[in-house]
Parts: sequence; structure tokens; C-alpha cells
Amino acid sequence: MSGAASVRLVEAVLFAAEAPLTADQIARHAGLDGSALPHLAVLADYYAGRGIELVERGGRWHFQTAADLAHILRREREEPRKLSRAAVETLAIIAYHEPVSRAEIEAIRGVAVAKGTLDVLMEAGWVRPAGRREVPGRPLIYATTADFLSHFGLTSRRDLPGIDDLRAAGLLDPIDMAMEAMGGMADDAEVGDDADDAEEADEEAQSALEKDVDDA
Repeated sequence: MSGAASVRLVEAVLFAAEAPLTADQIARHAGLDGSALPHLAVLADYYAGRGIELVERGGRWHFQTAADLAHILRREREEPRKLSRAAVETLAIIAYHEPVSRAEIEAIRGVAVAKGTLDVLMEAGWVRPAGRREVPGRPLIYATTADFLSHFGLTSRRDLPGIDDLRAAGLLDPIDMAMEAMGGMADDAEVGDDADDAEEADEEAQSALEKDVDDA
């Protein structure tokens, strides 16, 4: 089979697919003897700058509308369910710390995680069970999915924004930042108070010693 014919087969498989596919899945559906990656590279170059583009998200390939045309094709739809703050925080913890257990999520958040919170994230297709940690009790651990990367336009978890990026974008809660700053000031104040108390205790001890000497 010629290279051009193989590229056309890969293109057809991608157009017919109902969900993003890995390179191995594409090769199997297209009946290729070798890897589909060279053909995918050809198609990615061919569609670059067109109305649709071939993209790879989390090791899976699919066609999507060009990013600069998304605003034209955007349509309004009723969202049946929005994520709660607890779900958003849990999703963020899993994304930045995966694989992570429920106990580890609770330790980071400082509050218990309701079972329904993880169920919502798994129903959305953004979180999946990733096995069990080899420790006593063998707790279930969780990780994000390829759908999570695709939904948020990430090639991999390395593309997640860092703390400085979040702060620059104004996505950190200013109240939380202020409380954190006040907590640091309170710690400094406690240190200062301790030093003052110690100094006062020394002065009292010195006065007592001088009194004892005078009495003697």
C-alpha cells in the first residue's frame, strides 16, 4: 500500500471515529502494518491553518475546529449541571497531584470529600480510578482522563498553569491570598510577642535578684 493511500485511510478513520483515538487504535482500524504516527504527522501539517485541525491530546488524536474560528461557531446551550466549588477544588487537586487517593485529597483540602463529588467528576469523564496504592488498606487512587485534557485544550498535564500564571490571570481568590498574608503577619506578631514576654521575664528575674541582694 502506498504512503498516500495509508494517509487517506488514517484520515478516513479519524473522520469516522466517534471519539479521539490513540495511534495504535488508528493503525489497527486502518489495517496498517506499521505505526500511524508518520501519517498523522503528514495530516497534521496538511490541516495546519485550515478550518479544522488535527490535534493530539493526551496521546489521542482527533479533528477539531480551528481555535481562531471557535467564536463564530459557538452556540448557546443549557448546562444541566455546574461543578460545585468542592468539585472544582477536587478536580484541581487530582490534576496537579495525580495519582491521588481520597485521603490525600482531604488532607490537601482540609475537609472531607463527599463521595458524590468524585462521582460527578467521573460522570463528566474527567476523572478515572487509576488503581490502588500499595500501602495498608490499598486505597483507590484517582487520575485525570484524556477527555479532561481535550476539554481544557491541554496536550499533557505539563501544560497546566503554575501558581504564578494563576496569580497573573487573577484566578486566585483574593480573599484567600489576603488571609494567607494575614496568617504570615500573625506568625510574625507571635514571634515578636514571645520575644517581648521573654524580655519582660528577664527583667523581673533581674529585679528579684537585686532585691534579694539588698535584703541580704
